Amino acid sequence: MKRRPLILISNDDGIRARGLEVLVRTLRKWADVVVVAPQGEQSASSHSLTLHRPLRIERVGPNRYAVDGTPTDCIVLAVHKILSRHPDLVLSGINRGANLGDDIHYSGTVSAAVEGAILGIRSMAVSLAIFGEKRKHYTTAADVAGSLCRQLIQAKTPTGVLFNVNVPNRPAKMVSDWEMTTLGKRNYGGVIIEKTDPRGRPYYWIGGDQTALVDRAGTDCTAIAQGKISVTPLRIDLTHRSFLREMKRWKIV
Repeated sequence: MKRRPLILISNDDGIRARGLEVLVRTLRKWADVVVVAPQGEQSASSHSLTLHRPLRIERVGPNRYAVDGTPTDCIVLAVHKILSRHPDLVLSGINRGANLGDDIHYSGTVSAAVEGAILGIRSMAVSLAIFGEKRKHYTTAADVAGSLCRQLIQAKTPTGVLFNVNVPNRPAKMVSDWEMTTLGKRNYGGVIIEKTDPRGRPYYWIGGDQTALVDRAGTDCTAIAQGKISVTPLRIDLTHRSFLREMKRWKIV
């Protein structure tokens, strides 16, 4: 009897996130699924790894564990302490909101997939591109993720590559096209908000509201703006190889 693939699922919205629940329910139809996710929300935690305090793992259900740490912590603990065998795939999501362009550098969702790729595991991050809508079509993103997972498990992918997937927040019947994309650009306004506390001392919120997606053909931002699924291959190696050749001409010492 052929063994079912093992998929490790994490996120940055926390163990009780709705997107995670829908994703697990979809994938359990054909794969063994283990969830190792943060105890609470870890949005914008980037690739943070907890080194200066102990971490705790709580078993909250069958094949379901909560970690009082970051998404990166979850992947490390899952692979080295929780799982009985190496997973066939690391899947992070479904994130509540898009992860487009520069967002990937801050995203805990993407960072969980990055850690999977660092550990040599096929990895993918999936986000639902919500822009203020009340209704959230997680089932659309889950179906897309399931289809991509089946293909990715069978595919030959380069070492150190992961996939960042953004799905339009629409019913499945309204999402029929997809595009392989590069990273685009999102513009934000009001990144730093300054206020004053009751004692007259200033304090600051780092945040910002999205003002626009830069319309550039072939990017993830443009694909989502056009109602398409965006699939962007990312690599762990950040070396700028073409400029490296130019730098070899420099005289530093």
